Amino acid sequence: MAALSPDGILLTGRVAVVTGGARGLGRAIAAAFAAFGAEVAVCDRVTPPAGDLAMTLDVRDPVAVEVFAGAVRERWGRVDVLVNNAGGTFHASFQGTSERGERTLVEENFTQVTGMIRRFLPMMGEGASIINVTSSEAHQAAPGFAIYAAMKAAVESLTRSLALELAPRGVRVNAIAPDALPTEGELAMRATVRAAEAGRSAAGRPGGAEAPPFEPVRLPPLGRLGEPSDAAAAAVFLAGDLARFVTGTTLHVDGGIHAAGGWRRV
Repeated sequence: MAALSPDGILLTGRVAVVTGGARGLGRAIAAAFAAFGAEVAVCDRVTPPAGDLAMTLDVRDPVAVEVFAGAVRERWGRVDVLVNNAGGTFHASFQGTSERGERTLVEENFTQVTGMIRRFLPMMGEGASIINVTSSEAHQAAPGFAIYAAMKAAVESLTRSLALELAPRGVRVNAIAPDALPTEGELAMRATVRAAEAGRSAAGRPGGAEAPPFEPVRLPPLGRLGEPSDAAAAAVFLAGDLARFVTGTTLHVDGGIHAAGGWRRV
């Protein structure tokens, strides 16, 4: 293989698919890919996304995903990068999560990922890259988000297994585990947890089924919050030639939270 050149970071001519690409990390990743030369297909279910090819759809809907995959196939005939970014959660204890709510979390954070990979993998050849966006909760306890964390951990495990299965094809599979990045979803989650804590304190009770008495770390060891572009930079790296020998691993884009474990900066 040729030595790396300064152009190794560029994605010129590559076709990238990004789910959940209308806001937050997905929007930042799609924009970064475009800035580095890629042609980008984006989907999202809430806001009409922007890209070379954009569709509004729910990634849990196999028919809609098949239509999206067909549109990508018709336009480019291949996919070089697939970013599984879409997902979601809500704050509730395990007891306070209904079976229907659990199914929703499983579908939204795991089975839609396997579905996207199944549909786009036939269009991916040697040198292609799959990037799964998980979370720090995949690697640590997440009271109030137990099923969500379990599904993100499942995607982490899937990432490693597929990295081995697809290595003979030259397809790399990696993950990004972001935290402390102030996206709309991150800010809403933290606000929900703080509101639950405030309600518990006002009621003078130690805890409840709907509001576990814990909250996430407010600041990572670096002493500041990151930005969605930090996760986008990691995605650009994993998508391009600079990461051509990187597969089956996770980049923690979290300011040191994963490394800190139970420690916090004071």
